[in-house]
Amino acid sequence: MPAPFATKDSATLGDFLQVLRLRKALIALIVSLVLLTTLVVTAFLPRWYLSTTKVRVEKPEGEVKLFQAQTSSYYDPYFLQDQLRTMKSEIIIYPVIENLRLNARVAEMLGASGSLTNALTYRYLLEKMVRIESQRSSSIIEIDVFAQDPALSAAIANEIARVYSENRISFATSEQREGLAQLRKELESQEQVVSRQRDAVEKLRNELNISGVDLNSRYSDMEIETLRQMQNSLIALSVDAIGRKTRWERFKSIPPEDRISLVNAELIQDPNIQNLLQAYLVADQTVSKLKDRLGENHPDLVAAIGTRAKIRDQLDAQLRGYESSLEISYKEAEARVAELKRQLDDAKVEQILSARDRMRPFEEAAQKLDDETRLLTTLKLTLRQREIDYQVPKRTIEILNVAEAPIRPSRPSWPLNIAFALVFGAILGVGVAVLLEYFDTSFRNVTDVETKLNLPALGVIPYVHQPGGGEETDPAEEEPYRVLHTNLNLALKPGQPASLVLFSAGPGEGKSTTLHRLTRAMAAAGERVILIDSDLRRPTQHKLAQRPKEPGLCEVLLGRKTMDEVVQRGIEPHLDFVPSGASAGFTLNLLYGNRLRELVDTLRGRYDKIIFDSPPIIGVSDASVLASVVDGAVLLIQHRRNPQSMVVRAQQIIESIKTPLLGVVLNQVPSGGGDDYGYYTHNYSYYSESDKGRHRGKSGRRETGGDRLDLQEPEHKA
Repeated sequence: MPAPFATKDSATLGDFLQVLRLRKALIALIVSLVLLTTLVVTAFLPRWYLSTTKVRVEKPEGEVKLFQAQTSSYYDPYFLQDQLRTMKSEIIIYPVIENLRLNARVAEMLGASGSLTNALTYRYLLEKMVRIESQRSSSIIEIDVFAQDPALSAAIANEIARVYSENRISFATSEQREGLAQLRKELESQEQVVSRQRDAVEKLRNELNISGVDLNSRYSDMEIETLRQMQNSLIALSVDAIGRKTRWERFKSIPPEDRISLVNAELIQDPNIQNLLQAYLVADQTVSKLKDRLGENHPDLVAAIGTRAKIRDQLDAQLRGYESSLEISYKEAEARVAELKRQLDDAKVEQILSARDRMRPFEEAAQKLDDETRLLTTLKLTLRQREIDYQVPKRTIEILNVAEAPIRPSRPSWPLNIAFALVFGAILGVGVAVLLEYFDTSFRNVTDVETKLNLPALGVIPYVHQPGGGEETDPAEEEPYRVLHTNLNLALKPGQPASLVLFSAGPGEGKSTTLHRLTRAMAAAGERVILIDSDLRRPTQHKLAQRPKEPGLCEVLLGRKTMDEVVQRGIEPHLDFVPSGASAGFTLNLLYGNRLRELVDTLRGRYDKIIFDSPPIIGVSDASVLASVVDGAVLLIQHRRNPQSMVVRAQQIIESIKTPLLGVVLNQVPSGGGDDYGYYTHNYSYYSESDKGRHRGKSGRRETGGDRLDLQEPEHKA
């Protein structure tokens, strides 16, 4: 199959899963590091405690009236958003800061000297400590407060709820309080008027000597009755004019920018203004949403801001018109009072002219006293009714619970941080694995090798953590070397002795170990083999064979020893060994090429296979000299180690020497290295079962289905 993510078009889900299997150790390491880092950071993070209080806020249904049926309130999202902004505003938070002395406490938390200003503390509270949210489709607002001191978090939550409740009630009753104050002033003034008029009546009584006249008896003619009705109308119009004047002066004193809140509280019951307010809130919400997603010069955002400004201008114009209507209404009421007074005065003049001259002043004074007394009584009744209305509970806000100091911290959250670390670590690990796979230029499967190098794969050596070499080696581990041996024999001329060198592009690819076990497999198959350790820079074969390093090839090339003197015979049946010798500072060069050819020619008559262990071919000249004196070379490539360009360069070096390159051996291939690798490793395991049977039994045969496999080794040559 193609290499995982070799090309973007050929990548499949199977390739992705294969990459995860190959890089599972890396992914596990990254996840572990991220998790460990998260645990350490979480352990050192400050502990934050959460306290919560809940407040139910309802929109008022207009002014509360005594003995009037009360309707249930309804959910208004725009009103609730307005209340959320109010809770977060300075008018609520600043008193909380001052009441709890948070300037000094926040400065202590931040490690600052002295105390902070209200503005800085306000900003820190809203950014770090206070979270005010409303439940969806509900009039309940949750006040969440985070603090490093559990008692402080509960105190702040309760104080915000208390200050907001007081502010809301104060705002809802502000108009009633001002109305009551105005009525009390008018009542005091009217009491003084009645007192003066009573004194005037008594003075006229004494002057006219009419102490025996009943003040309650009046003339019953039509003119007197008309005057009485006009006087009653004047009293009613005067009371109405006072109320209109109070409303106009109250509205006029409110700054224009704050009048919009009166509409939301239904203090202005004008349908047009109510509709404009709803449209303005919708436009404002649209602008807020667009600001989070768009730039400030985006056409949609600019259009939304323009629409909001137009609606606000219309709303302000309506409010100014409402103020004008209040003023006009008040002036109309005053005009009616003035006109009625004029008409009453004219009627009185006519009455005076037609009545008795002596009784007329007294009757008028008595009538005026009666009128002023009735006006005083009316003001007292009105004040009493307003005071009762003021005492009626305002049920538009309710604190549902009292926040208590929490026992356990809510931040940092260990389960949440661990879950986040696992998810983030897994994503990071998979991402790193995919990137490494994408940019990996090494050989990753047999198809890559055969396509890029145009050479056959003579063998695939599975990954073995601790390669064995003794008698107790698992037969399944020896099967790849028997396969490699067979493929080498097929690549060579049959029946003729051959000299071979196994080389690699770079160091540390497992060449010496592979060669050691290959020669054992050759010897076990009955061939006469000699293994020559010609890696004079870093010799390894004497360690694998557990034999002395000296004397060896160096002494032979220097003429100090003969070949017979350095050959270590019978390290395995049919396997002889020549160590490297005292190779310190010794390197192979062209001067020793002829001597090596003579040694090879000498050994051809004694052995079927002459095997040389070579140093890496890139960067070291020894391998090129060895390759020039043997019959064939085999290139060993470790799975996923060196870049393809490095291996191709090694191939080009051998081909330039004109030495036949028989094929390639892939070494240290993991069991999950790919489908084509799986074919080899699975078959090795499968067919080696007969070898295990040979170790367990005497016949060396194992039945599988209806066939009988005989994998008994051939007899050794004498």
